[in-house]
Amino acid sequence: MSYSIAIVEDDADQRRNYCAAIENKGFETTAYANRSDALKGIQERQPDLAVLDIILESEVDGGFMLCRDLLAQNPDLPIIFLTERVDEIDKISGLRLGAWDYQPKPISATFLAERVASLLRLKEVRSAPESQGSAKNLGDLSINESSMQAAWRGERVDLTLTEFRLLAHLLRVPGEAVTYDSLMKSTIQSYVTSNTINTHMRNIRKKFRQLDDQFDCIKNEYGFGYRWAK
Repeated sequence: MSYSIAIVEDDADQRRNYCAAIENKGFETTAYANRSDALKGIQERQPDLAVLDIILESEVDGGFMLCRDLLAQNPDLPIIFLTERVDEIDKISGLRLGAWDYQPKPISATFLAERVASLLRLKEVRSAPESQGSAKNLGDLSINESSMQAAWRGERVDLTLTEFRLLAHLLRVPGEAVTYDSLMKSTIQSYVTSNTINTHMRNIRKKFRQLDDQFDCIKNEYGFGYRWAK
């Protein structure tokens, strides 16, 4: 199967390099230099994954705005942010929007292509959870680590990959407190801090409470970490 990747990058040289590396992996690419062109093109043809720069021409938050629009149309679209902006507030903003990955520039085009391939493999697994191993049940929660999906009382909880990893890590020792450091390592992201962990946990709680307004299983151990209350 040939996947289609949208690249939104305002630097022409970087855009060409990214496209070439990703095409070498056997994927199709469509490249855009700004938010308006990307939004129009992606509305006409939905990609399987999008790579977005945050600063797009004169729009300092163009990538964030584009991400919001794209996920409103297709909540399951994997999005990778690439940016020279590595301040914590930018990372938190990207995570809140639901991006699957966040990579600081400069980035090797070859490494980017590998990340794209890895996320597409995971997307494929998540789209067919019934054939990817059995779920583990803990009270009202059902969690499948093979497909990286969770359900609460039979309804799917729409978690990002990082949110799922954090939840799964808590559930390995239900009832016991898990440190911030351990949670950070479980995300497999180099930029995660205690503040971004807190942001993730708020997002996870919010998603569960959309299904059950009485949900209260994720407890904060202030200054230490979090635990899943049995």
